[in-house]
Amino acid sequence: MKVFSILSVFLITLSIKAQNVLTPELLWKFNRVSGGVVSPDGNFLLYSQRSFNMSENKGNTELFVIDLKTTKTKQITQTPFSEMEAQWGKNNTIWFMSTENEGLQIWTMSADGSAKKQVSRFAEIELEGFKLSPDEKSLVTIQAVKTKQTLQDKYADLPKANARVEEDLMYRHWDHYTDFMSRHLFIHEITTNANGFAVMPIGVDVLKNELFDGILPPFGGTEQFCYTPDAKKLIYTSKKLKGKEFAQSTNSELYEYSIDTKKTRTLTEGYLGYDNNPSYSSTGVLAWTSMARNGFEADKNDIIIRGLDGKDINLTAQVDQTVGSFVWHPSGNFIYFISPTKGTEQIFEIDLKTKKIRQVTSGQHDYVSLSIFGNSIYAGRQSMVAPTDLFMVPIKKGTITQLTAANAELLSTITVPKVEEKWITTTDGKQMLVWMVLPPNFDQDKQYPSLLYCQGGPQSMVSQFFSYRWNLALMASQGYVVVAPNRRGLPGFGQEWNDAISTDWGGQAMKDYLSAADEAFKLPYIDRNRMGAVGASYGGYSVYMLAGIHENRFKTFISHCGLFNLESWFGTTEELFFANWDHKGPYWKAENKENYTKNSPHNYVQNWNTPILVIHGGMDFRVPESEGMQAFQAAQLLGLRSKYLHFPTEGHWVQSPQNGLLWQREFFEWLNTDLKP
Repeated sequence: MKVFSILSVFLITLSIKAQNVLTPELLWKFNRVSGGVVSPDGNFLLYSQRSFNMSENKGNTELFVIDLKTTKTKQITQTPFSEMEAQWGKNNTIWFMSTENEGLQIWTMSADGSAKKQVSRFAEIELEGFKLSPDEKSLVTIQAVKTKQTLQDKYADLPKANARVEEDLMYRHWDHYTDFMSRHLFIHEITTNANGFAVMPIGVDVLKNELFDGILPPFGGTEQFCYTPDAKKLIYTSKKLKGKEFAQSTNSELYEYSIDTKKTRTLTEGYLGYDNNPSYSSTGVLAWTSMARNGFEADKNDIIIRGLDGKDINLTAQVDQTVGSFVWHPSGNFIYFISPTKGTEQIFEIDLKTKKIRQVTSGQHDYVSLSIFGNSIYAGRQSMVAPTDLFMVPIKKGTITQLTAANAELLSTITVPKVEEKWITTTDGKQMLVWMVLPPNFDQDKQYPSLLYCQGGPQSMVSQFFSYRWNLALMASQGYVVVAPNRRGLPGFGQEWNDAISTDWGGQAMKDYLSAADEAFKLPYIDRNRMGAVGASYGGYSVYMLAGIHENRFKTFISHCGLFNLESWFGTTEELFFANWDHKGPYWKAENKENYTKNSPHNYVQNWNTPILVIHGGMDFRVPESEGMQAFQAAQLLGLRSKYLHFPTEGHWVQSPQNGLLWQREFFEWLNTDLKP
């Protein structure tokens, strides 16, 4: 397909001015587009745009609408308060959450931003999301409900005591300790009067008296529940397990709650892995995503439908690829989904009559969101060198139209890197995709320092992502050739390739990294004496592992939130199903000793001989900060040039704007010291 940009002529005109390169400071000036949902009548597209104020150390999200008949864009909110959870109601009314008045409340307004009105008056309730019913007579809110006693409740005469007592696992999750609350779903009636809508403040608790959540914590939201088309029932996702059981299982279920009878029944008994993201077609067919194996969080994700006859069909069983997000076509005859394939994220179509699957899009980019109306898909798209914008993609053949250009002016001043696709042969004779990101104004007759980028996950594809921290274009713009292999254990290359890393973290995946480095050394523009290796999470683990086995290939390392000692990590991480699946279970079992010995980087630390920067967040409970401390202490005792960058209030990611900018400055200062003497 050809791509038509609404600003193509404008950008060509300004390209002469593009003399700057991407810097950390410029990266934080980008507007971040998300969403893109078409109105029920197909006339408007609603999306969000987030920007950051570095001096105030905060971000703000505003709402925009595109008139699809004229392609004109209008900003419909402009407040110092972020607008969230925006969604369409009837007659093109927009419903959203805002803290503009009386805390976080629900508001409505017209598609042009007029007639804005607060429609909820919740007192002492902290909303965490909401979804409107199809008939606009009710809505569901996510609210925190206290379900466990604290020590302060037990000892009311000790109000200043600061302690916790734990009697089971999952007392902390990713970046926070449990707050003794559960996230319940509440159904609120909506009334109408002369002044418009009003949301009743007292709702019906769908999980009344239950200790469980009506979503999957800690990242689940409104995508994990839906109304039936007649608005009489609610389907929601929950993992109704406690403590140690919760920590070691991925077996979530879909539940159906009857609004009339207030009774709940399980819909997915017999499905053993994650069941998630329920969605109904206009004809009343339920679809959801499902993983087959309990305990494997990176298993193949299939789309299951339950027909009106009650029978289930796995629509994607016969294709060797996993499913990300999906949406129904309004006709109910097709499903469209995003799936990783060969280093990109593309849109696919399922014809429910024939069960045939067709790839709709292609190209060197990732599609990250989609909404459907008529013969068009409205999708967010990004690449390694371009942040997300919204595009109109014809379902059949035709021209792709760019609808937004949120950063056109800034991008017109920047010379961007070039991304090349390279396939290399691994040590076991397989073909592996390596993305090569070349510096702006690349000169093949020059020699450049380079970075081996080690991906996290471990099952997370090196796609055409545009990150605001691990930004490969930013690294290339600082004068480095970035070598980014899709090593063993990543999706998009078949399930066998994806699964190969489990119980073999330090094996073939490390050989894949070394193969990529060795192939890069053969290129005339790579200075083999100036290559570093960088990565986070499993990528950080990879850096620690490579430090012990690289045989002087690398001149410096950076590990962010990496796993250093698998035994100590097993004893402190929270979602144990991950550790149990990828490492066969506890380290103290005799049958697992060899696996932990072979795959733990701390067992190779005696070979470390290279400078290393260790970065860790104090609120990272997936890979606790002690892993970074151990690695730094080892490097110090070995006499290596080393540094420990610690963020006490950050978790597995760095999310604060000023912390993010500081991270990037320290990152490049370290690299430049060793690779640009």
